[in-house]
Amino acid sequence: MTAETTVSRWRDQALAPLLLAYHLRTEAEKGVAVSAVGDLPPRYRAEVLDPRAAFAADAVWVAETGGTAVGCVVASASDDGSLEVKRLWVDPAGRGRGTAKALVGAVLGHAADTGAASVRLSVWQWRQDAVGLYERLGFVRVDSWDDRPGLVCMTRPTTNS
Repeated sequence: MTAETTVSRWRDQALAPLLLAYHLRTEAEKGVAVSAVGDLPPRYRAEVLDPRAAFAADAVWVAETGGTAVGCVVASASDDGSLEVKRLWVDPAGRGRGTAKALVGAVLGHAADTGAASVRLSVWQWRQDAVGLYERLGFVRVDSWDDRPGLVCMTRPTTNS
């Protein structure tokens, strides 16, 4: 029997290791293998070293299974009145159990509660499993708002919950 996964507002000590894993994996996928927080670009290093300051204006959730943090997500307000999903991460050992769906669900619920008309996100094109998840959750591809090559931008109205 597997332990139940819960999603709740974050605790500092649970978030930093998840963000570090996210950034190390992302940098490796971009072809810039780094092995420690000190090797990350300054913006990402700041998130890991002081998540409370980095995400002071954002809503953040952590997923836990059996008391262990296994995933996280950040929702940031965008200038267009939408919420933007950032830093969605589930530990590879815990994937395939609905954790990412639950974390996105927390953002969608928060968007509805705060009156945001839509939720948007960008995802690296090589993360096909993530793109598929977002499409199953009602997100659609849109023209990019980010000039970095390799990003897929997606959005969905809040009312599709």
